Amino acid sequence: MAVRIVTISAAFGAAGGLVGPAVAERLRLPFVDRAIPEVVASEIGCTLEEARTHDGRAESGLGRILAGAARLPVVALGGMDVIPNRDLVPPEEFKARTEDVIRRAADTGCVVLGRAGALVLADRPDALHVRLDGPRERRMVRAAAEMPPNRDASAPSGTLYRDVERMLVDNDRARTAYVKHFYGADPADPRLYHLVIDTTRLPVPAAVDLVVAAAGTI
Repeated sequence: MAVRIVTISAAFGAAGGLVGPAVAERLRLPFVDRAIPEVVASEIGCTLEEARTHDGRAESGLGRILAGAARLPVVALGGMDVIPNRDLVPPEEFKARTEDVIRRAADTGCVVLGRAGALVLADRPDALHVRLDGPRERRMVRAAAEMPPNRDASAPSGTLYRDVERMLVDNDRARTAYVKHFYGADPADPRLYHLVIDTTRLPVPAAVDLVVAAAGTI
């Protein structure tokens, strides 16, 4: 039976943002990524920025996932005002809402990136769980190549790689902390996945082909 759900866990610099949408397009499934914090924000009644701070795929602010976030005053969402609430919103609520969004999307089929999807949907026999990873140095090279070209031309040589290295360390540590804190697991553990791909060695199209082929065999 061909799967209708694909979860993709990707280390920083492992091309998750490229492989995920391409797999979704090939399988004709919705790609679930940026919409998750938007739905979580609307359901909790907080700002989108606040939800992103607690999101497992956020590029910044993940060091705050263990801290509560205060609701802000009345916020208009879809024409409805959220009742002000000064109580702290525990990180567990953001996590629970994120799981709800993922499970609802899975019921109709989807490709979901990050957010410990392989653990959230571990009991789904119709799900394929994929990990994208690679050696740290090679992930740094890939990430540096994907950086926008609008850097300061006067910056010393090597600055880009120092910046990328800092981003890689921060993101890897934050995403690992998120999964370990909420699920007691290591996102790099290959036992969580049906398929692990080194996307620093294989080009993106080849990685996409592997995932699509695997999705048709489970």
